[in-house]
Amino acid sequence: MEFGIFMNGFIPGPAAHDRPSEHLALKREMELAIKADKHNWKYVWFGEHHSLTEYSHMSAPEVVMGYVAARTERIHLGTGINSLSPRKEHPVRFAERAAMLDHITEGRFEWGTGRGAGSHELKSFNIMDTDSTKPEWDEVSREVVRMWEQYDYSFHGDHFTVPTPHNILPKPYGHAHPPIWMACGNPPSFAKAGSLGIGAIAFNFEPIYNLKGRIEAYKEAAENPVEILGDYQNNNVMMTNAVVCLNDRRRAREIALSAGNAYLVTLVNLYHDTMPKSADGITWPEPPINLGAWGGEELLDELIAGGYLLCGTPDEVCEQVAAYQQVGCDQLVFGLTGGMTFEEHQEMLELFGERVIPEFDHNPEHSTAIYRRNAGGPKYPPLNQPVDPDLKHTVLPLSAILPVPED
Repeated sequence: MEFGIFMNGFIPGPAAHDRPSEHLALKREMELAIKADKHNWKYVWFGEHHSLTEYSHMSAPEVVMGYVAARTERIHLGTGINSLSPRKEHPVRFAERAAMLDHITEGRFEWGTGRGAGSHELKSFNIMDTDSTKPEWDEVSREVVRMWEQYDYSFHGDHFTVPTPHNILPKPYGHAHPPIWMACGNPPSFAKAGSLGIGAIAFNFEPIYNLKGRIEAYKEAAENPVEILGDYQNNNVMMTNAVVCLNDRRRAREIALSAGNAYLVTLVNLYHDTMPKSADGITWPEPPINLGAWGGEELLDELIAGGYLLCGTPDEVCEQVAAYQQVGCDQLVFGLTGGMTFEEHQEMLELFGERVIPEFDHNPEHSTAIYRRNAGGPKYPPLNQPVDPDLKHTVLPLSAILPVPED
């Protein structure tokens, strides 16, 4: 099993409305990503959200990735997630930015995709419903692969067009293209991602063993994919959760018992109305659960046992991580926990990276890098050839795209 962190620009409370505090929080997240690179973490995912006050101020992850890429060596950087509606921006821009990040990171970029977090976010772009983003994702995700591989790309689709042949640049770095992932907020999404041969990005707000059926649905579909969306299969389920891993056990449990992390969940329930709410169902501005008042240490132990969060010393957290391995999770990712100081987040990254990760991840190479390296040839021919006339793709001879040398 592999491990990563999730940077989302979570800035709770008054700091979200104070520009110097917002700046400091964003810069600190970048520094945490850079620190993770030095302590065995393999992935750092950057959220992409729009107008979600407090919950996420990370609206332009690609900009942040350029900064982090220049100061890291090994860690992979992923979009979590790139929402693909053509009403938000033209799909050519998705292909261009992803390929450029692939170059900047020299093959360390992971392309996480999805439909968007919820109705409030989508309305930032005058998208007034959530159902229409599903067919848009279906169309755009497939076409971006063609943009990466063809030199005479054109398309006349239901949701966007490139009416005449264009060479979308740059092409991805090195062999094949970045690994493709899809956000899975609802149970049917897991099987869909598996059937398309792409990774699943999932979020855990319930007992870990409740996720076993979803992971099994993904793995069953991945055994015989209906189609491979790209050049190769990325057989991966990534699950996010919260962790408080410190040398001081008492302090770790004090943080978990505070309302800091529960406050984040109330914001998730507020904004993410395209996926099921957490088990408690509490939505901002309702006050979050304070575990100390509700049940204290005993309730915290029950939540840890159920897999709602990981908490304790490195040895304790090692035992808790094993449950995720048992249910078939391939990558375990942690968001920034509310109630922790910047220094405690730094301590957690180092402790977990040095004392927990080596117990579970014994391969120095990233699984996605292995999948990519073993990819065959491109899925699409570099130049369109006369094929099925019912296809929507424009077919032109080579001479119409490239100059013919004179005799």
